[in-house]
Amino acid sequence: MAGFAHAGQSPMNDTVAQLLAREPHRRVRIGETEITLLGTAHVSPASARMVTDLMASGVFDTVAIELCMSRQRAMLDPEAMSRMDLFSVIRSGQAPMIAASLALGAYQQRLADQYGIEPGAEMRAAMFGALEQGLPLALIDRDIGLTLRRAYRAVPWWQRMGLVGGLFASVLSREKIAEEDIERLKEGDMLESTFNEFAEQSRELYVPLIDERDRYMAAHLRKLADGDARQVLAVVGAGHLKGIENYVTLDRQRPDDVLEQLERSPPKARWPKYIPWVVVGIILTGFVIGFARNTELGLQMVLDWILINGGLAAVGGIIALAHPVTIGAVALAAPLTSLNPTIGAGFVAAAVEIYMRKPQVGDFASLRRDTTSARGWWSNRVSRILLVFLLTTLGSAMGTYIGGARIFGHLFGSGG
Repeated sequence: MAGFAHAGQSPMNDTVAQLLAREPHRRVRIGETEITLLGTAHVSPASARMVTDLMASGVFDTVAIELCMSRQRAMLDPEAMSRMDLFSVIRSGQAPMIAASLALGAYQQRLADQYGIEPGAEMRAAMFGALEQGLPLALIDRDIGLTLRRAYRAVPWWQRMGLVGGLFASVLSREKIAEEDIERLKEGDMLESTFNEFAEQSRELYVPLIDERDRYMAAHLRKLADGDARQVLAVVGAGHLKGIENYVTLDRQRPDDVLEQLERSPPKARWPKYIPWVVVGIILTGFVIGFARNTELGLQMVLDWILINGGLAAVGGIIALAHPVTIGAVALAAPLTSLNPTIGAGFVAAAVEIYMRKPQVGDFASLRRDTTSARGWWSNRVSRILLVFLLTTLGSAMGTYIGGARIFGHLFGSGG
C-alpha cells in the first residue's frame, strides 16, 4: 500500500472546487494520491454535465467509473444483444439473469425517458473524456452477473419469488419521478438513511448489492494508488459514497485479496445434487404402491399427476402468451420432465417457442426499449421467450410439489 488513507482536503483548482461544492462528493488521500469520489444519479442530466465540466478541468490524471466490463460493452455496443444466442442462454441457465438485467435496465431507462437523457450518460462522459485526454480509465465495479447471482443466492429460497416480483413490479409501475426528487436523493444524509433502512429490512440483499460493491470498488481505488495515479476522479452512484470512503480509509486487507474474495461465485444450493432424484424416486414409488393396491388407484394417481403438472405448466405458458403449440407441448412434456431432473419443462417450452416464433432482428434491436413497459415484455419475441421459459418452469415446479402431495393424499387418505 502507498500508505494509510484518510479523508482530507488539499489544494485544488478553484473551478473544480466550486463545481464539487454543488455536488455530493468525498475526497480521500492514500499517500501521495488524492481520490475525488463524485456522487451521481445515473439518469440525472446535472450529473452528466458535472462529469463533463470536471473532465475539462485538466486536474485529473486518472478516471475510474462504476462500471464492469460487461456493462461497458453493453453501453458501447448496444447492438450486442442482437447477437445473443437465445437457445444457448437458456441451455446454460442464464435466462433468469438476463431477465433480471433487462428489468433493472428497463427501470433505469424508464426514468431516463422522462428527462431525455440516456442511462449512464455520466459514465459515457467520463469514458469519452478520458479517451480524448489520453487518461487511463479504470472499470472498478464488479461484474453485474456475478453481483446478481450473489444477491440471488443470499436470499432464502422462500423469499426469492418476492424479490423477482418486486423487481418486475418496478418495471410495471408508471409513477413519474420529478427531476428535483432525483437531485434531492443525492444529498448524502437522505440517501444514507434510505440505505440504512434498506439494510435493516433486507440485510441479505444489502450486502451483495451495496456493501460488497462498496468494498470492491474501494479495493480497486486502493490499487490505483499503488500505481502512478495521483489525482483520481471516481464517478460512482451517490449511494456508494459513504461506503467507498469508509473502505478506502479503514480496510487493511490487501486489495488483491479483497478482489479475489468478492469475485468468488456464490456457493451452490446446499442441498446435494441427488435430492431431485430422491424426489423423483419417492413419486415413482408412490405410483408403484398405488398400482400395487389396485389398478384404479394407480391410474387415478397418474392422471392427477399429468393434469396437475401439465396443467400448471400450461398455465404458465398461457400467462406468457406463448404460441398454442408451445402451450400444448409443455402440457405434454411437463409430467415427463418433472420425472427427469436433467431437462426442464421451461427448456422444452422455450425451444418450441423459438421454433414457432423465431425472433427477428427488430425484436433484438428494440428489446431494451420494449422492456420498459409490461406490454413490451409480452409483445417482443425475445423477452416473451424469456417469460415463457420462466413461467412454465415455475408452473411445472409448482405442479411437482402439488402433484406429489396429491399422490400421497391418495395413498394415505384412500384407506387402501
